[in-house]
Amino acid sequence: MSLNATPSSNRIHIGIFGRRNAGKSSIINAITGQNLAIVSDVKGTTTDPVLKAMELLPLGPVVIIDTPGLDDIGELGELRIQKAYQMLNKTDIAVLVIDSTLGATVEDLNILTRIIDKHIPYIVVWNKCDISKTDVPSSLPDTVSPKQCISVSAKTNTNIHELKELIAAQLPQTINEKHIVGDLIKPLDTVVLVIPIDSSAPKGRLILPQQQTIRDLLESNAISIVVKETELEDTLKKLPAPPQLVITDSQAFKKVAAIVPKDVPLTSFSILFARYKGNLKTVVNGAHTLDSLQDEDILLISEGCTHHRQCEDIGTVKLPNWIRSYTGKDIQFEFTSGTEFPTDLSKYRMIIHCGGCTLNEREMKYRLQCAEAQNIPITNYGTAIAHMNGILERSIEIF
Repeated sequence: MSLNATPSSNRIHIGIFGRRNAGKSSIINAITGQNLAIVSDVKGTTTDPVLKAMELLPLGPVVIIDTPGLDDIGELGELRIQKAYQMLNKTDIAVLVIDSTLGATVEDLNILTRIIDKHIPYIVVWNKCDISKTDVPSSLPDTVSPKQCISVSAKTNTNIHELKELIAAQLPQTINEKHIVGDLIKPLDTVVLVIPIDSSAPKGRLILPQQQTIRDLLESNAISIVVKETELEDTLKKLPAPPQLVITDSQAFKKVAAIVPKDVPLTSFSILFARYKGNLKTVVNGAHTLDSLQDEDILLISEGCTHHRQCEDIGTVKLPNWIRSYTGKDIQFEFTSGTEFPTDLSKYRMIIHCGGCTLNEREMKYRLQCAEAQNIPITNYGTAIAHMNGILERSIEIF
């Protein structure tokens, strides 16, 4: 994806589910007008979830998720089915494709139940209507409205336009109304963004949460001033009036807090994203667990993206050092990144997650809910760092 493209985390994720040979890949190719997915009469052509970012009218920027068949067989098949179910954790709209010549099977009904339990907007697509000799089968639960079902043929393109319109109709009306920071400021407010440039910063560009925050400020008609922490003090002196808000990278929190006057609101990108993507109250409460850690406690540090680790990497190097220094305890750490997030969290005393800029809201909330359901405190990088520096209360005052 180019730097100018909409980030995957801000795209609507459409998950396509169903049995092998139900026509999932054919449906994807039909609604996108492209040969994005491999189509074959051989069962199990799609062996792993495939995510493809694209534009899909009338929805706009989306991520299409092609999943393995729900009736796959063997030991590998079981793992593939698990992967398909895992994709529900990031699915904003679910599309269940059923072979209308066979009707709904146990596999179809099982995943439909899971979709409904997770409160995911969904539609049921009865594919192969061109060769089906019966009307739409009535083998679905009574809770499924006929308005959520459609008969199509990916082969003849029958009702494909109507299918795209039906998918778009499932989109929550509030999904585009959220702001990272725009609802906290007024037009022409001055906002200073403090962005360190160190060995872990990507060459030639800003990291995603910084890009997204600047874009949100521009759309809110605010004035953005971007500086390094080393230039912050001189910058504030040159301004004709104090800024309405200062946003800092978590790594520079302590230094920035010492420079910014107490009457100027201060927060971090991580704290903003905790509010934007998940549950700010949960991560604020979780940060206080740092005060009760003991020797040999195991902490999970989890990142939503995968990137090359640098010698001064915040997740694997800086945070563990800061936590050991703050607690004075011999804490043990484990690390995960990307799509890997443990289902069993029982061995962890707490979890410290990144800001989740590469995860969509549904997946970030899923991770928070996993921790909450197992009574494992969870916080994020910026919230933990603010707490350890004694400035967490100041950092959330703006909310």
